Amino acid sequence: MIGKFHALVIDCEDIEPMALFYQELLGMERMEGDADWITIGDAPDRPAVAFQRVDKLTPPQWPSAEHPQQMHVDVKVGNLDEAEERVLAIGATKQGYGTETFRVYLDPAGHPFCLVTS
Repeated sequence: MIGKFHALVIDCEDIEPMALFYQELLGMERMEGDADWITIGDAPDRPAVAFQRVDKLTPPQWPSAEHPQQMHVDVKVGNLDEAEERVLAIGATKQGYGTETFRVYLDPAGHPFCLVTS
């Protein structure tokens, strides 16, 4: 092992609504933050999700080779329909892609994420 997973960092123009969106989606709490960086997690010594302010974001388009997704978060849920209703209520956009075991959405800054079941 070379190191330990520390954080997934997501670029966005407006970090506050993104942090709030992912706090609600993942059940995490604010760990630290300033005008250019917010970190959320479930404990100070565990991997986190961080949001880094950028001046101009070109959001990915899923699926597209010209504007690749670059990264996405899979969120495990018990019921896709119930979880979909909740993520749409907090600002997600449905993409219309998926199967019986996953569905694709965009977060408020346009990054794709999936709700998945086992």
